[in-house]
Amino acid sequence: MTDPREWLETDGLGGFAMGTADGIRTRRYHAILLVATHPPEGRMVLVADLEVNVETAAGRFYGDVVHPDGASRITSFTYQPYPRWEWTLPDGTRIAGELVVVPGTPRTALRWTRLAGTGAATLSVQPLLACRDYHSTHHENASCQFTPVRDGDAVTWHPYSGNPDIVAHANGTYHHAPDWYRNFTLSAEAERGLDAVEDLMSPGTFQFDLAAGPAAMTLSTVHNTQPTAALVDELFATERKRRTGIPPLLRAASAYIAARGAGLTIMAGYPWFADWGRDTFISLRGLCLATGHRAIAQQILLGWSTAVDGGMLPNRFDETDANPEFNSVDAALWFVIAADAYLAGDTTAADRLVLEAAIEKIVAGYAAGTRHRIHADEDGLIACGEPGVQLTWMDAKVNGEVITPRIGKPVEIQALWINALAIAGRRSAQWRHLGERARTSFDARFWDTEHHQLYDVVDCDHVAGTVDATCRPNQLFAIGSLPIALVTGDRARMIVDTCERQLWTPAGPRSLAPGDPRYVPHYGGGPLERDRAYHNGTVWPWLAGVFVDAWVRVRGNTAEAKATARRQFLDPLLARLELAGLGHLSEICDADPPHTPVGCPFQAWSVAEALRLDLEILR
Repeated sequence: MTDPREWLETDGLGGFAMGTADGIRTRRYHAILLVATHPPEGRMVLVADLEVNVETAAGRFYGDVVHPDGASRITSFTYQPYPRWEWTLPDGTRIAGELVVVPGTPRTALRWTRLAGTGAATLSVQPLLACRDYHSTHHENASCQFTPVRDGDAVTWHPYSGNPDIVAHANGTYHHAPDWYRNFTLSAEAERGLDAVEDLMSPGTFQFDLAAGPAAMTLSTVHNTQPTAALVDELFATERKRRTGIPPLLRAASAYIAARGAGLTIMAGYPWFADWGRDTFISLRGLCLATGHRAIAQQILLGWSTAVDGGMLPNRFDETDANPEFNSVDAALWFVIAADAYLAGDTTAADRLVLEAAIEKIVAGYAAGTRHRIHADEDGLIACGEPGVQLTWMDAKVNGEVITPRIGKPVEIQALWINALAIAGRRSAQWRHLGERARTSFDARFWDTEHHQLYDVVDCDHVAGTVDATCRPNQLFAIGSLPIALVTGDRARMIVDTCERQLWTPAGPRSLAPGDPRYVPHYGGGPLERDRAYHNGTVWPWLAGVFVDAWVRVRGNTAEAKATARRQFLDPLLARLELAGLGHLSEICDADPPHTPVGCPFQAWSVAEALRLDLEILR
């Protein structure tokens, strides 16, 4: 069995376990125990993998490694309700292996059960340790400490000073035999042009008698307080009960909610993204409000409301020192949209006061002017950008080069800004009047008569009167996804028709129309090649939300239009849940057919917008 599709189990703290269906480790992020030391940050790979083999009277057989025959013995795999493999050995012995991560604790539970076969069967499990930052690779060194501390059924290792303990509890016998396993090749990292070889440390082996019953193990940074086998059975039973009956996309949504301090946040994607401001507020309506989790939305919005600075919200926090990075013009504006959607439901007067104050600070800060030349121009529109800074969601940057700088007045920023002014204008005539001026300017300046679409940017590079007529999906935000559509009627229909013809794919809209000299049909190569392709044709599933909403709006939001959109657009998108990140939608896909999923395999806003379509827009 060869199956590179990936499964994901998250702990609600920023940590996770992740791997492939065929058990072959291809990324530096694939791990059995990956924890956030300062949730949701400081993420470290502690246990990278397990070497598993079974010995029967017929010989010794390997379960999940390439050499000599492990992957070929996998006869079935499922990720629902949690990852489960079955191996069939030449003598007819069948073994089931299961893995689950329980939210709220950095712990992975594992269980192996003999399903068929008789006689002696000894299971051996070797944890392979890394104890490194999750973005890096690990290499043999003299400072690693293998010496274990034993206490009952617990074995604790502390390979490096300053790192967390690794605590293994097992109902088997531990045999200490320290060694290095060298030169693991991570094929997905090689494809990305990154360091792709690492060494892992093997402190010893746990042995279990499968003839006597299931083998049980937990790997964690904390000690168990009850017998291992009983705890493992309890964890699997609890998670099976909790997850059963929940549709896959709803289950996927919960994976992105994680702790930050005393509150909650949204992880942008797994395995390599943390909580980004822009992604959080775009995702919140789908992950939290459409699914009815208003209490989670409340915590997220209240938590982020304290971070407004000069009208801006951080786009991300540095993962090593938690310092905020203010390099997004749209993160704060998406906060306004998300907060307004939350405030449309029942809420307390105190929460309303806090969120409305944050909205006021954002609008006032942008109007007065803030970082990176973000300011309301004389025409009421938002101008933004300076060389070397990527401010919009099209944020690729490599070696100091911003690939799609979009300096000036980007179209979706105006849609967000005018909607934000309308929201703030309910309480202040100042913002209502500024919004009316901006709306008039937008109507006069963005229509591209020649191409029957909107300009992507006007006043490019802050040069008055210049325009960028590139056909990109950003123009759709002037019609869909936001409370107020800036373009309606015949023009709106022409824009949507142009985007459908030029940009739509079964995986979502392309980021650039084919035929443009910058168009890249396939995303791949090293960092420079990938970043040049990132927003130049590559498909972004999250944009399905705005496209489908716009498509339905220009057809009058009728029941017939919604049914057609579900069949024509949403159903093909949801059919892709099994292609890469199992049960989830990827960050991006190739621009050309078959639109292979690439990039981050588990992406919050891709899942969120599919949920918003399913549960709200197309209802």
